[in-house]
Amino acid sequence: MTGGLFLTLWVVILGLVCGSFFNVCIYRIPRGLSVVSPPSHCPRCGRRLPFWLNIPLLTFVLLRGRCYFCRQPISWRYPLVEGLTGLLFGLAAWRFGFSRELLGALVLIFLLVPITFIDLEFQIIPDTFSLGGVVVGLAGSWWWAGLAWSESLLGAVCGYAVLWLVARGYYMVTGVEGMGGGDFKLLALLGAFLGWRALLPIILLSSLSGAVVGVGLMLAYGRDGKYAIPFGPFLAAGGLLYLFCGPQLVALYWRLLLPA
Repeated sequence: MTGGLFLTLWVVILGLVCGSFFNVCIYRIPRGLSVVSPPSHCPRCGRRLPFWLNIPLLTFVLLRGRCYFCRQPISWRYPLVEGLTGLLFGLAAWRFGFSRELLGALVLIFLLVPITFIDLEFQIIPDTFSLGGVVVGLAGSWWWAGLAWSESLLGAVCGYAVLWLVARGYYMVTGVEGMGGGDFKLLALLGAFLGWRALLPIILLSSLSGAVVGVGLMLAYGRDGKYAIPFGPFLAAGGLLYLFCGPQLVALYWRLLLPA
């Protein structure tokens, strides 16, 4: 079932509001700050922002990307996170309609967006999101995804174990840490939400997208460049692709592997 325009518009607005909150999380949680206190303020001049300066996207456009008080530039991350969250929420509403599946999709997006941007900036994935997400997935996937609890649990355990084994093997061969523990927990989160059957497609999709980006960086900056590319955003992208079109991707994979 697909969602109607009215539902989609309301969910997009909800996504924009959530995106504004995500920006607070992305800035404060890695720095060990509270997401509640103090209220929203400019990180440059410290002035508190009234509610009418916290309207997602609109405020950024009207102020032309600058703080109302000190006129210093506002990071493009703020409208990017808000706009991306609104877009993903809207796609979920259009894809799943008013259903239990929609709630599960929104919760997963709620976790993956801040994880992605925190990992990109700080190269860490806070346990607040990853381990908390595993618990939420185990508790709710039976309801919104129709997964047996054993499928969700197996997805979480296998998700963690698979990447741990890959990272351990890479370290034994090269002597270099290739992945952090946050990536293991993130795949465990995805396994808890989507089940163990989703793990292989997610790993394939994330590895392919990571390879494409890695090759692009090599072409742009040279073969000898040293890049610390976090894998978390690619895992999140793979998880979202599977969420929106998993059955179609699996069917396409088998058609390519076993053509008629």
